[in-house]
Amino acid sequence: MATTILITAEEYLLQAESDRPTELVKGVIYTMNPPGFRHGQICSRIAFLLQGFLEENPTGTVVCNDSGVITQRNPDTVRGADVAYYSYQTVPRGQAPEGYPPGPPDIVFEVLSPNDQVANIKQKTSEYLRVGVAVVCVVDDRQRSITTYRARDQTDVLDETDELTFPNEMPGFVVPVAKIFA
Repeated sequence: MATTILITAEEYLLQAESDRPTELVKGVIYTMNPPGFRHGQICSRIAFLLQGFLEENPTGTVVCNDSGVITQRNPDTVRGADVAYYSYQTVPRGQAPEGYPPGPPDIVFEVLSPNDQVANIKQKTSEYLRVGVAVVCVVDDRQRSITTYRARDQTDVLDETDELTFPNEMPGFVVPVAKIFA
């Protein structure tokens, strides 16, 4: 029986680039299918809307393109958030870390892909909340909805007639959900 050699988040960061997206789950690298064009459009739109707000209200920074979020140690898990917002309290202005940030993002967006499995998204959401992410937004293009998860089992489902807000994490940010799917 072969023994799986587990690697750390730091070793994972130094791995050679892959031609496919990957995540580190409990010390093991897993390859994922590329998410597709529409997924990229929605991620770009979310990052654009967040960044536009932050230009006028500089309270933090936005990252995308599966930037790593450590959700577990020993063995390590590094999830690739589609879009994430870090306040300047977590990542001080002008001090972008070389590797992973010292703490979790305040907000994470996971945009569903055609190949995503519900169990995997629930697991990721649970991991993000467990490490201190304040809000996890699961974006569903098929349903044109966003489900927001917060600590203490607070869940809200927003449709195109609703507005997405983060009163505690990004005061003043208000975007019609329909704009994300435009």
